[in-house]
Amino acid sequence: MTKRLISFAFIIFLFASCKKETEIFTTASVNDYFPLQVGKYITYDLDSTIFTNFNQTETVRHYQAQYKVEAQTTDNLGRPGYTIYRYLRADSTQNWAIDNVFTVFPTGKSIEYIQDNLRFIKLMEPITDGFSWKGNSYLAFDPYRSYVFANPAFMEDWNYTYENVDSPLTINSKDFQNTITVFEVSDSTGDPKISGTQYAEKTYSIEKYAKNVGLIYKDFIHWEYQGTDNTYKGFGEKLSIIDYN
Repeated sequence: MTKRLISFAFIIFLFASCKKETEIFTTASVNDYFPLQVGKYITYDLDSTIFTNFNQTETVRHYQAQYKVEAQTTDNLGRPGYTIYRYLRADSTQNWAIDNVFTVFPTGKSIEYIQDNLRFIKLMEPITDGFSWKGNSYLAFDPYRSYVFANPAFMEDWNYTYENVDSPLTINSKDFQNTITVFEVSDSTGDPKISGTQYAEKTYSIEKYAKNVGLIYKDFIHWEYQGTDNTYKGFGEKLSIIDYN
């Protein structure tokens, strides 16, 4: 009888010790990295890349850009969002002039950003290293038709991926303790510097966000090169934060 009791107690002990523990996974909110309220602004140094001299010369034009949340709005589904105005000026001695208008819709688990009638999923939960999503899934096959690219689907099927989650970062002498990097794409074909190259293409895009601040850095470039006439088509934009409230 005693042996049976001991065996029974041992079985209960094994069952209790093998009981699965439930781990609770927590993630920061996308709203922490894209805070939205009327009156909030971020000012950047903006380098805009275009091609001049009959599309043969890469030219970078410098501006200051301020993105300011001007009003609340709703989309056609009644979801609340925000209207953001972009102001440009050549430098700090000039007055701001409105340049463009964007809308942003925080959905609870993601941030949808509409620019020039193109909808991007900028952030998505969970915010953890290696998590990826199709950030351009709302885009049409040829989102930039006016450029008549040889590869009109260059923005298709990008995997936005989190890197360096919660890392400190310094930009323009401003320190940010909690940042995330969203790596979007890095792709290239051919090299225009090599004699005889008939076609080349480059696409690169990355964004960085700081907690309780928003976008602090962006680097985007896409161009296509035709060797038959030594010309380029494309554009680029680089933003780096210089001020915010």
